[in-house]
Amino acid sequence: MTTALPSALRETSTRELSSRVAVILPCLNEAADIATVVAAFRAHLPHAIVHVFDNASTDDTAALAERAGAVVHLEPHRGKGRVVSRMFRDVEADIYVMADGDATYDASAAPAMIERLLHDGLDVVIGARRHVSAAAYRPGHRFGNVVLTGFAARLFGRRLRDMMSGYRVMSRRFVKSCPLVASGFEIETELTLHMFQIEASYVEMDTDYYGRGPESASKLRTLPDGWRVLSTMLRLLALERPVAVFGGAGLTALATSLALFLPILAEYRATGTVPRFPTLIVSGTLGLCGVVSIFSGFILAGITRARQDMKRLMYLSHVGLKA
Repeated sequence: MTTALPSALRETSTRELSSRVAVILPCLNEAADIATVVAAFRAHLPHAIVHVFDNASTDDTAALAERAGAVVHLEPHRGKGRVVSRMFRDVEADIYVMADGDATYDASAAPAMIERLLHDGLDVVIGARRHVSAAAYRPGHRFGNVVLTGFAARLFGRRLRDMMSGYRVMSRRFVKSCPLVASGFEIETELTLHMFQIEASYVEMDTDYYGRGPESASKLRTLPDGWRVLSTMLRLLALERPVAVFGGAGLTALATSLALFLPILAEYRATGTVPRFPTLIVSGTLGLCGVVSIFSGFILAGITRARQDMKRLMYLSHVGLKA
């Protein structure tokens, strides 16, 4: 049974709707579920175009997706980040519905997410995962998501519950202003941080999250992908808060330098000699590095501000959905 269209779209012609809403699905070896996923999104969003981006699959993902009615694109360079970057670059629409091809996300939630995006004039609606079964979300992944989401929320002073969700409805101006560089599963982290950086309007909506079928295998690797996400967070921390990072490191180096230097100074005043000359060299080197680090933090802060302003200008150059 077909789900009713969002009320904000009901008065729009079929041709206009087809150009307005695009469902974009990155896939790697999802032959077990891709036909079901495509059919579900076509049923709940009958006037949207479903795009499947096959990431060099070795099974019949592309053929099955095309048979189910999707527009299939081939991306030979593996990595979810590369696929998402390609999707953002090649697909033209006003509203983008991004999900995975493994049948873990609830396609029936898409109309309500689009309705919320249009009604509130938002840029991003994130499908916060509500786990239907314990097998849907492994404890290690859940713990990592909580830690990283909390870290990002505190870093930018925002409220967020599920940064790693791959189910998102996004406006054109958000998608086309997003300069993605991630190559793997840290792509959701980069999307979220870009959302924070340009101060895009967003909201989270609870959506059901299902476990994979018995014939489907997860591409996530807990430790390698967790490390990549964590390294991305640390790198972005240095980029977004350079004064705190480099200034803090510089002050630590200066404090250590002073702690090493004061005993030497006391000995020199008492005896007129410097018996620990290597320690004096280390102290002076640390002091110099500390000063350089502090000034580097202030210089990088200016560069960060300029980069953020350029991102916001690119974002504002696109017309919002309400307009």
